[in-house]
Amino acid sequence: MSTLTPARTYNQNHIPRKYTAGKRRLSIYWTWSYPWESQRDPAALENRFSTMTEVRTALWPHYETPEWSAANFLQGIAGTLELFHRSTLGFQRIAGEATGHPVAVFQRVDQAGYQLPLDERVLADTDTLLVFGLDHLLSAQEAAAAEIEALQHWLKREGTCLVIGPHHDVGSTESLEQRQVEYLHHGDPLVPRQQRFSQYTRSLLAALDVPVANQWGLRPALAQGTKSIAPLSAFPDLDALGLLKNVPTLNFHPHLPHYAVTGGEGKAVHVLARQPLDLTRPHPFSAAGNSEFNCLLWAPPNRQRAGDIIVADSTNFTTLFGGTESLENFWRNLALMK
Repeated sequence: MSTLTPARTYNQNHIPRKYTAGKRRLSIYWTWSYPWESQRDPAALENRFSTMTEVRTALWPHYETPEWSAANFLQGIAGTLELFHRSTLGFQRIAGEATGHPVAVFQRVDQAGYQLPLDERVLADTDTLLVFGLDHLLSAQEAAAAEIEALQHWLKREGTCLVIGPHHDVGSTESLEQRQVEYLHHGDPLVPRQQRFSQYTRSLLAALDVPVANQWGLRPALAQGTKSIAPLSAFPDLDALGLLKNVPTLNFHPHLPHYAVTGGEGKAVHVLARQPLDLTRPHPFSAAGNSEFNCLLWAPPNRQRAGDIIVADSTNFTTLFGGTESLENFWRNLALMK
């Protein structure tokens, strides 16, 4: 007999979780305005998410069963946004099992139009906050001064951890020729020639003096003779948090950002892992002599804050492109961080 899943709730106020010593309370914060993203013109060729109809066409016949039909699932851009929500359920389950606390999920502007800036309503009962930067630059999501102040105050609390996940920046040039090169490199028909993300997380990184910029959308190399992502080039001596314990790989995704360290000479932020790049597909990044890109970074506590800051793409917390035991180990390591 199949086990019934719990009943799902929606459009209810968050019930704060009580503090439990040694048990982290994790929260996800989606930086998008759901109405803005979901109501983009499907005729626009750039800077929008795919419609569910486009997803079904590109991935046929994966979504051709009744549960994905118009009678049961949204077929426009909203359907694709819901795929992102559904793709974090595995992470939520594992983190919840590890900590004993459910993972809270918030949106900057949700389906019902309610706006939720980062403030004490999100932060008060959160120990680890994951900020998923999937807002298109055109939507002009930017952290307000009050949000920055609230986050800085929260990071002064011992035991806090902020995970910032700017997503890719594909086609940031005016050159149509280069946009085509980038498109052929990642090879995903659902990502347009220009898709620029993460103004909100960029504003957080700048305000918190974390010298990191999300660049490109890069396709990882595969392990030779397989369809599995190539192992990370990790730096365990720098991994004081134990994030990469039993984690030889993260998640395959055709267009991952390179997290460029833009200042501080590596003192303010440490690169914990790099991902080998698919060198069989030309790209300006590899043409410049690069064979790996930064995929996991850590800014340790300093005089301004007691909390840790981790930079990692939101893709590493989803199962849209599959999931592995290694990825689940990464989730547990983050959830059980001391």
